[in-house]
Amino acid sequence: MFERKKTRQVKVGNVLVGGDARVSIQSMTTTKTSDVEGTLQQIYALRGAGCDIVRCTCNEIEAAEGLAQIIPRSPLPIVADIHFQYKLALAAMEAGVHALRLNPGNIRKPEQIKIVASEARDRGIPIRIGVNAGSLDPALYEKYGGATPEALVESAVKELRYFEEVGFDDVKISVKASNIRLMVDSYRLLSETVDYPLHLGVTEAGPMPNGLIKSVAGIATLLNEGIGDTVRFSLTADPVEEAKAAVVLLESLELRERTGLDLIACPSCGRSEIDVIEVASEAQKALEDKDIPLQIAIMGCVVNGPGEAREADLGIAAGRGKGHLFVKGTVVRVVPESEMVQALIDEAQAIMEEGIEARLLKADKGAAAEADQARDELIQIQGVDANKSSDKIDKIHNLIEGKNG
Repeated sequence: MFERKKTRQVKVGNVLVGGDARVSIQSMTTTKTSDVEGTLQQIYALRGAGCDIVRCTCNEIEAAEGLAQIIPRSPLPIVADIHFQYKLALAAMEAGVHALRLNPGNIRKPEQIKIVASEARDRGIPIRIGVNAGSLDPALYEKYGGATPEALVESAVKELRYFEEVGFDDVKISVKASNIRLMVDSYRLLSETVDYPLHLGVTEAGPMPNGLIKSVAGIATLLNEGIGDTVRFSLTADPVEEAKAAVVLLESLELRERTGLDLIACPSCGRSEIDVIEVASEAQKALEDKDIPLQIAIMGCVVNGPGEAREADLGIAAGRGKGHLFVKGTVVRVVPESEMVQALIDEAQAIMEEGIEARLLKADKGAAAEADQARDELIQIQGVDANKSSDKIDKIHNLIEGKNG
């Protein structure tokens, strides 16, 4: 077994990256971030596929507004991908993101970089320095006669120096390229140069199977040398396929244990009707010793739960003192809140014996209508904006429209 290089450690939401933490899996949504419901559905699907951290683009004010609504409901920590406008990095932090990704080739003014780093320092938000061979600073491209490992690493180190000037070091780094040799050599040089956690990836790897082969060739080579703390497969495909591929690779390299039961839970936002952590823990204890290789979701409210976790095999959502049991997003039974965990156990065992399609055919008549009624009642009581996202959206508008630079 190879020995991983010991790096510093950062925390992205509740996920540790670097140090002695396990190698984490990342992906990126392909929806418009302003499409709140569509993005959340993709995030839940990514969580179900084994993803640990998800990146969402923040390329316009509408995307920042979307983030303010997505983050309270997301089961995964969210990284905002910033393109050319530094003020959108500030807006993303106002929206509540767990981390930022900055490309040194896109935002080049030192004063703007330092403003973002200072705000991230004050808020305790890590930043990934995301160097990309395809968008390398022209000055470095000219200095080295092209995109070379030395050019990519110097780009990252130059950004680090700006961060250091404002006392910010909560950093992870990537030096991605679509050329495998360039990618591998760049990360090797970077690993020798810094002790920050490294995010591995082959950028623009392309469609499958070629993109998958290229990604494995680059990422596996480095992991086998003990280099790398978090990975992302950049495929021209459904991002769920990226996460699945990363899981298989890490399991194959014995960097991640194979598991049976996959229990997922919402982050307990302003709509939650139950103590999600308590119910999830109780369900985990009750199910972990049983041979049930299902994905099971514990959702805090019936307003969003069945839709957001519709890719789960089985789940339960709270609403108006009852548990709304759903199979593949379809509500099949309503039980008293006190019987939620037992109902999950019974239904999970029934699915294992009869199959999902058979259980859907046995759905209680009226269960879906009762869930709809509970959903409507909760919206009437809590309002449309239960998470007070509008407050953050107002601050985002003030930030973007009220500052120049």
